[in-house]
Amino acid sequence: MKRVLIVGAGKGGSAILKILHATQTMKVVAIVDTNSSAPGLVAAEKWDIPIGRSWKNWIDENIDIIIEATGNEFVLEALLQRRNRRTVIIPGTVAYIISELFDEKQELLEEIELQMLNQELILNNIRDGMIVVDTNGFITFVNKSAEKIINTSKQKLLEGEHIEKVIYRTRLTEVLKNRRKEINQKLTLENGKQIIATRIPIIRSDNSLLGAFAVFKDITEVVHLAEENTDLKEIKTMLEAIIHSSDEAISVVDEQGLGLMINPAYTKITGLAASDVIGKPATTDISEGESVHMRVLQTRRPIRGVLMKVGPNKKEVYVNVAPVIVDGKLKGSVGVLHDISEVQSLTNELKRARQIIRNLEAKYTFTDIIGTSPEMKIALEQAKVGARTPATVLLRGESGTGKELFAHAIHNESDRKHYKFIRVNCAAIAETILESELFGYEEGAFSGAKRGGKKGFFEEANNGSIFLDEIGELSLHMQAKLLRVLQENEIVRVGGTTPITIDVRVIAATNVNLEKAIMAKTFREDLYYRLNRLPIFIPSLKERLSDLPLLAKHIITKINQDYGRDVQHISEQAITHLNYYHWPGNIRELENVIGRAMIYMGIQEKAIQQSHLPHLENQERKPSFSPVLQTSSPSLQQAMEEYERNYIAQVYEQNDYNKTKTAKSLQISIRNLYYKMEKHQIAKPDLQ
Repeated sequence: MKRVLIVGAGKGGSAILKILHATQTMKVVAIVDTNSSAPGLVAAEKWDIPIGRSWKNWIDENIDIIIEATGNEFVLEALLQRRNRRTVIIPGTVAYIISELFDEKQELLEEIELQMLNQELILNNIRDGMIVVDTNGFITFVNKSAEKIINTSKQKLLEGEHIEKVIYRTRLTEVLKNRRKEINQKLTLENGKQIIATRIPIIRSDNSLLGAFAVFKDITEVVHLAEENTDLKEIKTMLEAIIHSSDEAISVVDEQGLGLMINPAYTKITGLAASDVIGKPATTDISEGESVHMRVLQTRRPIRGVLMKVGPNKKEVYVNVAPVIVDGKLKGSVGVLHDISEVQSLTNELKRARQIIRNLEAKYTFTDIIGTSPEMKIALEQAKVGARTPATVLLRGESGTGKELFAHAIHNESDRKHYKFIRVNCAAIAETILESELFGYEEGAFSGAKRGGKKGFFEEANNGSIFLDEIGELSLHMQAKLLRVLQENEIVRVGGTTPITIDVRVIAATNVNLEKAIMAKTFREDLYYRLNRLPIFIPSLKERLSDLPLLAKHIITKINQDYGRDVQHISEQAITHLNYYHWPGNIRELENVIGRAMIYMGIQEKAIQQSHLPHLENQERKPSFSPVLQTSSPSLQQAMEEYERNYIAQVYEQNDYNKTKTAKSLQISIRNLYYKMEKHQIAKPDLQ
């Protein structure tokens, strides 16, 4: 069931609340409005729906859909910024249009139902007897007067009886054959009653035969015939005129689900003529979806707002269907179809606009990054500073720490957020094609090249950002190519000679020790200095274990939605157990561990216990560092680096492995500390 928050309780919000309250698939979590006397708030109190003055009190309550019904663009913008990335926001204008359409359909359906009931009421209360047969002569309708005149119960007459077995020497079969009406014909029934009968064939506008009906009365009442006889044909014509004049597409089926009637609007929308539908199963007109007529006939309950596709052109429509029940018996159902192509077009435009706002492929913002530890706060502050500058950013950290999440957030926080965000995993693309993928190629550059050439990732990201993940895996040849792009702000396609100027913000990421790679001659030092203008060290999970409860809560919520579970929290014992693990796989491994635990939990269990967690092999504690110098004779530079490493490690341990305090004790910046710890591979030892 979808959880819905309505912002705005005026006319639009009230209409939407009324619709959602009647549905079985959506739950209104709350409706809010700054005006405490708004009509929507009054209605919500009657239905025990929570109300309030601020949407912020409910924005974090696992809301699936937020309907903004205030019409205030600032409220809409605030909701877009604060909402969860899985929450869909529907502007009130679109929702209000849909509610208006629903109201119109409901009114039309009620009018049709009233007309059908009036017709049945009239036919059963006229003093003339009436019998209707199908094209084969079997009785399909008998009114009360006919039941009395023939002296046979209606139930027996409608049990598949042929007209010739009920009325001796009936002329209805002849009317079916010659399609000619017979007016005021005298006939003596087997029970001795004399009747005057008028027999009329039922012929549609396309000249196809539906059946025939007879209207008759006792001859003793012939004197009163002119005064009391009801013109049934006029009633039928009037009912058909009402249905045919409607702009809404209407289809009527009998209790078996066979088509009885459609109107011109139905043909216009579906492209199906009466001959394609009348007498055919209700599924005939469906291109995609399930027959709502059949569901209504099975449940005897109305169904509204079903989206489906009908006709050969697969027209997308909203369908409302209601049963036709007379005297407690199901007689069929009436469906009203509404073409939603315009609404769909507006919705698509809204989606495209939302995609632009959501910055194309960049899905995450800083609000999606979970963590309150000092180490994570420092990384976030650095990232936010970097987002506001055009400088190249280098994200450093172990695998699984969330480097790509930071890249998304930096792009979304920058002034390039309305342009493309291109992601490239340098390690996942073969060296032979990486150059053409990054810089594009000209026509005929190599065998199999597309006609007209192809843009590379850098051209696609023009005016936006490009995220180069695993930058440390690039070959020296590609490093030289990338260095030219960073220096000159231009690229040359493979097979081309003309430079193409680009304006791209580069965000790089690596888990490789680039300083060691430079010493090993596998990474260019000049490229390193180009990339390392704004390094951001993302702490590993073992360096920010204080964030474990928050991360676990976030992961549980995500997996609940993915797996349809209802796990509420994780126990303190389980958190304590997780704190003793060294987490080589970082956040990615934590998701795996919690996901496995939830899969094997009982369906009624609400809390993850330590017993649910898989076995975790704890890392051995590393020996404490010592400032003792090597007994061999290293160079002065090596000795100084070894001493620096051991000294930083000791101060780090003395400050209980708190990097902020360590940097303060060493009287260096936290960024410089990160650099030196990365350089010397100093990490917090794992506790047993």
